[in-house]
Amino acid sequence: MTAALDQVQLDATHTVLTPEYVEFNFVLAGLMSRFLALLIDTVLSLLIATLGMVAVTLFSMVVRTAGSEAVSGLGVASQFVIWFLVDWGYMVLLESVWSGQTVGKKVMGLRVIQETGVRVGLTQSLLRNLVRPLDKLPLFYFVGGCFALLSGTQQRLGDLLAGTIVVRERRLKLPARLERPEGDVTLLADSDFQARVSKLTQEEEALFFSAALRREEMGLEARLNLFSALARRLEEQLGFARPAHLSDEKLVLLVTAAALAARARRTQPGASVRARA
Repeated sequence: MTAALDQVQLDATHTVLTPEYVEFNFVLAGLMSRFLALLIDTVLSLLIATLGMVAVTLFSMVVRTAGSEAVSGLGVASQFVIWFLVDWGYMVLLESVWSGQTVGKKVMGLRVIQETGVRVGLTQSLLRNLVRPLDKLPLFYFVGGCFALLSGTQQRLGDLLAGTIVVRERRLKLPARLERPEGDVTLLADSDFQARVSKLTQEEEALFFSAALRREEMGLEARLNLFSALARRLEEQLGFARPAHLSDEKLVLLVTAAALAARARRTQPGASVRARA
């Protein structure tokens, strides 16, 4: 029954329309996959907290042996502080610096994002985890689970407050033709161009991939407007320099090809070893 419930929830999607009129459909994570990710993270945080408490206890014993009872008495209070910091800070820290993922979410292929489709920051992570004690009430996330079931977007109370959702990682299968654009490709060998491509966020890469894949489905006017907006974003916000002979669409396709090549290098086994050789 639980597996069936999770399957129903996995079919739910959250749609975001970007300012460039590119539509993204995010698959919402089900309760079971979120529970398994939470279980992994709970075990890890318990392990980290336990190691911290053991270290504090050993230090307290050393201090007590040295005859400083006042300092050693801080050991017990420090253990509570450590547990609080790890229990609350583990999620906040990892979600903030790891683009909405923790170890558990990474293993289960999940990610926290904002409802607008962009990555979460420190503020969103703080808000969604600040309310976590309420979501846990009375036991086993009963309150959070009820809110997730009733919200329609699988948002627990913390997600509703922070404006976040938990989604499954997108696995785009991109055709090989996007890696080999036609025409002038000399810009792909430019080191400054490659450096700027390497700084693109996952959300920006996904935007360019989606536009490149769907361009044949668009009418001429919509296609021109889309790639004009994307090229303007590349030049004005991301600092790309477009040679005069390149069209807006060609620039976006070259960025897409370079991003695909960079992704292939990152995921290729032993790439770093061969590079050093």
